[in-house]
Amino acid sequence: MILPIFAYGSKVLRKKADDVDPTYPELAALIENMWTTMYHAQGVGLAAPQVGHSIRLFIIDTIQLNKEEDETGGIKQVFINPEKVKENGEQWTYEEGCLSIPNIRGDVDRPERVILSYYDENFVQHTQEFENIEARVIQHEFDHLEGVLFTQHLKPVKRRLIKRKLENIRKGDVDVEYPMVFV
Repeated sequence: MILPIFAYGSKVLRKKADDVDPTYPELAALIENMWTTMYHAQGVGLAAPQVGHSIRLFIIDTIQLNKEEDETGGIKQVFINPEKVKENGEQWTYEEGCLSIPNIRGDVDRPERVILSYYDENFVQHTQEFENIEARVIQHEFDHLEGVLFTQHLKPVKRRLIKRKLENIRKGDVDVEYPMVFV
């Protein structure tokens, strides 16, 4: 089922998410619906707060990015109750966007590597290092669980330039191909 994505301005996007218990009601169905929603919206990552659930869960699929560039690799993975162990490497700039903030993109600096401790969809614990685009997508989605949006990482000049567009999104004055919930 395609879930509506909560738009910029929604309180759930600014709240620190709660840990997920293995007995969370219909967790498998939520994860499946998040995959369907993410692909329908042509995203590469989606956090539970973006679909109205303030829980520490996100999914990513970077395999599709590599297919676009005729490369192999990437990951398709579920992350439950993730914790950053360490971020390291050089800061690198990449243009990010967000399904909750449609039609706005901006350059964000992030470390090139992240070590994450997390549970998979079967509640098996992992600690793993990710780098490059996988690290970037993970850091972006992890931010959602902390109540942080990519726009908060933008340079002040860029934030001023997009202020009116953000207000339009908050009001629901935006054209998207997927269902959204507005303030």
